[in-house]
Amino acid sequence: MESLLRSYFPIIVFLVVAGGIATAMILASVVLARQNPNSEKLSPYECGFEPFEDARIRFDVRYYLVAILFIIFDLEVAFLFPWAVSLGDVGLFGFWSMIVFLAVLTVGFAYEWRKGALEWD
Repeated sequence: MESLLRSYFPIIVFLVVAGGIATAMILASVVLARQNPNSEKLSPYECGFEPFEDARIRFDVRYYLVAILFIIFDLEVAFLFPWAVSLGDVGLFGFWSMIVFLAVLTVGFAYEWRKGALEWD
């Protein structure tokens, strides 16, 4: 039982050090930073829209298209790096599976391009 607890000791030390550093940073920012709040700084900010209007306004479709674009590139990077590292192990099936995946992402990117999500007025 003692050897099991000893194997978890580095994780506990890591968590304690990380918590200590996080606490020290928060306390340092409260103590050292200038505290000059005003109504503009304390107002909520969200999505580039004025926060003082009705909450049930219509959003421009480009807002959602940009979100889709972010998901496309985020997924691409999240899956491409491990695939590239293990390319020698996955073989030809893994290669063509990734090509199909990239084709699906390319279709999504082309859709966004056609809708004009990449063009800002």
